[in-house]
Amino acid sequence: MVELAITALPLVALWAAAWFACSQGYWWASLLIAIPASGFLVRLFMIQHDCSHGAFFQRKRANDWVGRVISILTMTPYDFWRRTHAVHHATSGNLDRRGLGDIDTLTVREYLARRRWGRLKYRLYRNPVVLFGLGPGYLFLLQQRLPVGLLRSGWQPWISTQATNAAIVSIAALLIWLIGVKAFFLVHLPIMLLAATFGVWLFYVQHQFEETFWSENRSWDLHEAALRGSSYYDLPPVLRWFSANIGIHHVHHLCSRIPYYRLPNVLRDYPELRDVGRLTLLQSFRSVRLVLWDEAQGRLVSFREARSAGCTSAGHPLTGAS
Repeated sequence: MVELAITALPLVALWAAAWFACSQGYWWASLLIAIPASGFLVRLFMIQHDCSHGAFFQRKRANDWVGRVISILTMTPYDFWRRTHAVHHATSGNLDRRGLGDIDTLTVREYLARRRWGRLKYRLYRNPVVLFGLGPGYLFLLQQRLPVGLLRSGWQPWISTQATNAAIVSIAALLIWLIGVKAFFLVHLPIMLLAATFGVWLFYVQHQFEETFWSENRSWDLHEAALRGSSYYDLPPVLRWFSANIGIHHVHHLCSRIPYYRLPNVLRDYPELRDVGRLTLLQSFRSVRLVLWDEAQGRLVSFREARSAGCTSAGHPLTGAS
């Protein structure tokens, strides 16, 4: 309850401060306030994330209803997202089960087998401007308004998404009635978009790094994929707090029932895990260029590396293939 209070109450206070600054004509101050406010919204999403794993409260009902309430603020339908995220945990690093809850990743062979238009689409998708600029807004504002990926999986995903949508519209309408449409969008949209961008970046870094793990289904192992395919994003203390220790992602994938506030205890008690998949903040920025899985080398490579003379896929030279 303390973790919930120290996350939600500052978010409300900062939102009110941003609105007050905007109402006084200091829109630039409102934008500055949006930065820490988005950090608290990211942290609130991480609480929702722990609720979906049944890790935040002892009782399932408490996890589910707190997660559903938070999902209105994060614009992420709880029950629908819980199902897709469970699929992500069950299939992470499995080349034969890609497509739900993942950052789309092609192998070198698959990329080179595509026609020019197919390669261009993948290049656009993996471009940082699209992935971290346009993508987060599209994902949280538009895509998650429908149960994409589970459209034919019965009525439950639809109820989750449409109930969340109805609650979002109701709260937005109330706030617009109270403070006006212009103030609402000037205050809330920057907070939401910044939080979405930070969230997508965190999810990206957790599995997209050079020495990550991908394997075909016949040789895929859940624990190996968790330990080798998830990073330990060693962030500075302030960023670690706002991201709710989600950077200790390899431990989270090994045992998702560990609450985020106890993940550092695992690294303390098992120091051998500190060097597994470790990424610093600076190293993580370099991972953006890694876009294709090279099955021969067992690592992610850049487009340039995939075309270079020394790069191979399954023993076949790719020199000159483009």
